[in-house]
Amino acid sequence: MPEFISVLLPFHNAGETLPECLESLFRQEHRHWELVAVNDHSTDGADAWLRQLARRDERIRVLNNPRKGLVNALNHGLAACRHELVARMDADDIMYPRRLAAQLEHFRRIPDLALSATRVRLFPDALIEKGFREYIRWQNLCCSPADITRQIYVESPFAHPSVMFRNGRVRALRGYRHGPFPEDYDLWLRLFHSGHPMEKLPEVLLDWRESPDRVSRTDPRCSREAFDRLRARYLARDPRLLARRDDFVIWGAGRKTRKRCRHLLDRGFQPRAWVDIDPKKIGNKIHCTPVVSSAWLARNGRPFVLIYVANHGAREDIAGELDALGYINGRDYLAVG
Repeated sequence: MPEFISVLLPFHNAGETLPECLESLFRQEHRHWELVAVNDHSTDGADAWLRQLARRDERIRVLNNPRKGLVNALNHGLAACRHELVARMDADDIMYPRRLAAQLEHFRRIPDLALSATRVRLFPDALIEKGFREYIRWQNLCCSPADITRQIYVESPFAHPSVMFRNGRVRALRGYRHGPFPEDYDLWLRLFHSGHPMEKLPEVLLDWRESPDRVSRTDPRCSREAFDRLRARYLARDPRLLARRDDFVIWGAGRKTRKRCRHLLDRGFQPRAWVDIDPKKIGNKIHCTPVVSSAWLARNGRPFVLIYVANHGAREDIAGELDALGYINGRDYLAVG
């Protein structure tokens, strides 16, 4: 018997992009799928168009979100998915023909896998800003379980519409959560903290659309503050940090860094020192805690390090310096986005 996949697609006023998105689903090499499309109170006729399509293709089901909002639509659709493997999709993105087949094979190859993601390509190119381009460069390099373990607190490691996950594992965690945070990153962090293996295929299998009204641009749940608060919540529970709670330092003593890490400090974590490369800062104190150079680490028992410097190039330079001191990424230090 072929293995069926549920494709979960919430949509709101997506009439302009939904046909191209659906066409990419119809072109899939793996033909055994159902589409669970959840209409989140559209007013542009997208739901009527999709219902008409569903009358011609029994694989398509269109549901109405009983409440409002993306999280409600996702959970309503998830409860209606008939199959264990659920592929997420957004109404303005495009799947490559191999996407479903490649991810299904990924689960067959690794039976304990909870989530499979893919690399993505941003489009249209003219709208891609430097920061978002750099984020996708980083994300596309974060593939293996070891990569994810080391970098889970840098940024969300997966493009949401590229993931396929085991329905039972996600529903056991009560699905997507409401809150002042990005619902997808929160789910990845809960899966990670529950010990569920996650991995990304090293293939680009989704075109991820950029637009001026993308949720991550406009929704306060996706603000820098929301991400910092969410990361701190899970970082404060991480066994790697808890084991060195009385013996850790924060790399980065600038004003922006101190503002970002206050969510962790407010949870009762107090670093032994702040590490910085600026000679003007070294020797100062921040709330009675000294600002030191990186040379201090080797002289003081090599404490656990949280790299709170957000710039990607600087973060990699710091990691290289720690590696040269004998630190091991993911065990002796963690980068925090």
